[in-house]
Formats: sequence, C-alpha cells, structure tokens
Amino acid sequence: MFPLHVFRALLVSALFVLPLHATAHATDEHFRPYVPQHGRARPVVAVVGQNAGTELTDFVIPYAVLQRSGAVDVFAVATLPGSMTMRPALRLQPELDIKAFDKRFPKGADYVVVPAVVKRDDADLLGWLRAQYAKGATLVSICDGALVVANSGLLKGHRATAHWATEGLRRKSYPDTTWVPNTRYVVDGRLVSSAGISAAIPTSLVLLESIAGRERAAQVGAQFGVTTWTAAHDSDVFHPHPGNLGALLRINVTNRWFHRVTRLGMALRPGIDDVTLALTADAYSRTGRSMVYGVSPLPQVRSTSGLMWLPDDSQLASTQESIEPITATRDAPVFDAVLASLDRRYGRSTARGVAIDFEYP
Repeated sequence: MFPLHVFRALLVSALFVLPLHATAHATDEHFRPYVPQHGRARPVVAVVGQNAGTELTDFVIPYAVLQRSGAVDVFAVATLPGSMTMRPALRLQPELDIKAFDKRFPKGADYVVVPAVVKRDDADLLGWLRAQYAKGATLVSICDGALVVANSGLLKGHRATAHWATEGLRRKSYPDTTWVPNTRYVVDGRLVSSAGISAAIPTSLVLLESIAGRERAAQVGAQFGVTTWTAAHDSDVFHPHPGNLGALLRINVTNRWFHRVTRLGMALRPGIDDVTLALTADAYSRTGRSMVYGVSPLPQVRSTSGLMWLPDDSQLASTQESIEPITATRDAPVFDAVLASLDRRYGRSTARGVAIDFEYP
C-alpha cells in the first residue's frame, strides 16, 4: 500500500487539478525473444526480495506464473539468508540469498524480477542488480520495484513506469528517466517495468510468451482467468478525483480510524495455491478492517508452485477468525472473486478502494 503521506498529497492535489497528461494506451510493448545463452537449456530467472519487507503479490505472481509454465528455472532469492517478511502480510523462506545465487550461477541470471520493497536503497540489492545487468540479465520491475531499479542508476536515460501513486515522486526524484503513464508495462531493451500491483500478471505472461511462445502463455494465463495481456491501460483513472475519493478515504482513513482490525488466520497447508493465497492475504490486509496471518502446526509449508511459507507463530493463538484463499469462478478471474468477497464482507467502497490500491482496471 502506498504511504499515507503520498495519499494525503494526492488527495489535496486532486481537489484542485486534473491529470496533466492526456490518456494514451500503449499497445506495442514487446520483450525481445529469449535467446539461449551460457549453455543453458532453459532460462534462469531470479525473483529477488528484501528480507525486511517485500510486496507479497509483486513477488508471488511472477514466481508462480513462470514456475507453472515449466519453461524456466525460477528461484526465490533474498538479499540475506533467513526468512523474508512480505508486505502487507505473510512470511516465506527464499531458496537462495544473493551470495548463494552468485555462487550457483556465476554467469548471472537471464532475467531478474524486482518487486517493490521497503528498503529501496538497500546497498546489497542495488549492487547486485547492477552486477546482474552487467552480466546480461534483463531486469523486470513490478510496481514500485521500478524505484529500486531507479536507485541503482540503471534507469537513467530509459523509459519506465510504476504504481500510479508514486508518479509525482518518480518525476521529481528521477528526472533522467522518462516515466510513461497509461500503460501496463514498458519494455526498453533489457529494462522492463510495470504499473501497479495487478500488472504483475500481464507482465509475467508477456515475459513467458517471449520465452515459451503465445500458446504456452495462454495456457498459464487461463489458470488465472486471463486471456489477454497487452500493455493497454489507463492509469489516470486511479488518481484521486471526485468519483473515487470516497473509496480511497474508506480504506486509508475511515476503516482504520473507526473500525477494529480483525486478525484473520489463513491455514497454510501443503500444496496450498500460492496465487490465491497471496491475492487473498494481500487484498484483505489492505482494507483497514483486517490483517491476515499464516497459521500452521508445521514449521514450514510448501505451496503448489514450490514456495516455502512460514507460519506467523506469534499470532497463532490470537487470530479471531479464519479465512480461506479465494478462488476463481467460471465467470470471474481470481482477483475479481477476491474483490467480490471484499464487497460482501466490508462493502462496495472498501472493495473499490482495494482495487484502486492494486491499480486493477
């Protein structure tokens, strides 16, 4: 969730000005087709996070999409050994830290996926990204993972995008980057960036298409109820304006000030679907009404896509209600089903506020 001070600034500006740019939908963004290198049969992909805090959906969606494709070797990587705290909820155990990754793959990754993280200026992470890029990796940032890549200096002179709420911050802090509005993702050579959180799915699918072809990407996309992954997108509609201020105030102010936060326990079971797990926990923990905690009698649990989840043991006894991951229906992709669940539980305004936070059309 974007910081409250950013929300306040956007809220004030929305009362007086309209977006400064006209709506334009980018539709011609394409990854370069994958070319095998380093004698590898399949590309190596590192999804890298920062131990102190990494955005949950940004990390899990690309990992799951690519792992389920069977077309790549994908690894969950952290800056340091040990567990990784996900934001706004849950914990997982990465497979490797960056030093262990370098030892295993001294020639570097083919692709590095960069989610939004709490410590955007982490020196170890920034240095590692620069080193991976120098070795030939394509960097793919999800949401405000672009701010991490920008802090590395690699975006200077390039085009990029990120979450709608940081547009002003990005233009001010990184003026040497051309920040592109109204697009789901931007491909500038070996530097790829995407819009807000929900852009993780189309960005992952267009990456998969460049590696394994359209048919394989479509097969994986169908698991999420997704049939198209073009760059067409209108980010202007998410900026605060009279039509959506109520929803933004609901999740950022009203729910947090006037409602008690309910602790929701989500049972972590072996083979749990990590996509529905992540989307449900992420969305419910953004409402201002609830926070999701992973619970399990086991010390760790491996999910469908191979990620290793760790229970929030300290919260095991204090969760007030239980919740199951929300799954897709015949008529609705998985995140539509999650939003419908929020609508039933907390009302339309809260569900809409979460959709805006996810930058979900």
